[in-house]
Amino acid sequence: MDYGVVITSGAMPWQIFQQRPDGTAAICLEGCYSLNRISEDVPIQFYQHEAAGKEVYARVVREDSGEDVVPWQPCALSPPDRWSVTFPAVPAGGLYRLETRMTYHDWDGLSVTRGDMVHHIGVGDVFVVAGQSNACGRALTPICDPPELGVHLFRYNGRWDLASHPLDEATGAIYFGNYSNHNPGHSPFLHFAKRLKQELGWPIGLVMTPYGGSPLSWWNPNENGALTQNMLNMLEGAQARPKAMLWYQGEAEGFVDGDGNYRRRFLEFLAAVREKLEQPDFPVFTVQLGRCCSRDTQTLNRAWGKVRQAQREAARHPGVYVVPANDLTVYDTAHLTPESNLRLAERLANAALGGLYGQPVAWRPPEAARAVRVLPKRIRLEFENVVNSLDAFDVPTSLLPIDVEDDAGFISLKDHYMERAAIVVTLEREPGAGAVVHGAWRSIPGAVIPQDLARQPMLSFYGLPIEEGAHAE
Repeated sequence: MDYGVVITSGAMPWQIFQQRPDGTAAICLEGCYSLNRISEDVPIQFYQHEAAGKEVYARVVREDSGEDVVPWQPCALSPPDRWSVTFPAVPAGGLYRLETRMTYHDWDGLSVTRGDMVHHIGVGDVFVVAGQSNACGRALTPICDPPELGVHLFRYNGRWDLASHPLDEATGAIYFGNYSNHNPGHSPFLHFAKRLKQELGWPIGLVMTPYGGSPLSWWNPNENGALTQNMLNMLEGAQARPKAMLWYQGEAEGFVDGDGNYRRRFLEFLAAVREKLEQPDFPVFTVQLGRCCSRDTQTLNRAWGKVRQAQREAARHPGVYVVPANDLTVYDTAHLTPESNLRLAERLANAALGGLYGQPVAWRPPEAARAVRVLPKRIRLEFENVVNSLDAFDVPTSLLPIDVEDDAGFISLKDHYMERAAIVVTLEREPGAGAVVHGAWRSIPGAVIPQDLARQPMLSFYGLPIEEGAHAE
């Protein structure tokens, strides 16, 4: 329709605008206006004011009530029939509706000429999702995780929409850089976004960009980086300057050789993203690799352990956060079940609430800080970020997912006991040169992962050196 006021760019239905630090967002609209006759079937008297001077207005209202958020503002006009307006400080919240209208100088004052509207927009925070298949979501078993107004998704068809599972589906796609030949399933991020919206009180937007099976090289611009460019293209299409990135990747390296350079290459990728977004402190929330049940070989175990350790080390870099997935059940070989996705979503949401928004949330997982030899055959594994108490639920020592290794090989555990923030193990023999401790590191990390009670499991770790304690004999 070219009658009245037409919006041609600046906002689309369901769009979430990223708020600035002051809690507002600028929204710019452009379009055209006309009183041209729509159809020969419309009586000519409707166009008696066609030659009169015209004025275009726009406003922002609450979608639920129609109340003004930003009252009617005059738009700038440019010949022959263009208009534009900027709302410089729309407050965080929504859902909102954008409305336009036109009047003319000999207008009768009783009504106004029709104008386009944009429905269901919000101002809040936008998160970009990247990684491989666990980020896409693969589980196809049913679970109740319904859509919710105020949690919206930029889809591969180039349009914002109400977010609903599967988030990674590609109907009508115009972005093909991460176009998958798999039908996706349930993923963690809808629940993550709903939890943030509930706690923060403003809308949350998601931009999905992962690609199943993708190695880190496809993301790191120093190697290939095509998927990062696709991510940037989608963010541009979404008109989104994201608040943070949600990253779930690493299985590809785990299936190869553990890639001893994963930490360096991941930080290269992050540095490139920060540079291209012009956000030097751009945060990223990472998921440490979960379980892999394809096979149980020492090569696979070490590869999985090395990637997990690299992810743990990367989280010491400013603006990088990590949560565990080592205790979560899988739908198939390595993809999380829907139930596991919901638990992971809670961990990611808590990490964002505590790490990004500064809320008083105990989100940090227990993490091995030191391994100290307190007796010739006894090691105390000390943990930080323990809020309640560390517990392995009376698991037999043979099933405790802790391994001690030195240059001569693995050392069997004879016994263990728990302290509030430590695990103490007794060994069958004294550790020798090159002694280290691994925890929940194998591809199948163990039936029971020690956890901070009523909170979350410890992060997996690999190759923690054993120190000599003051009381070692």
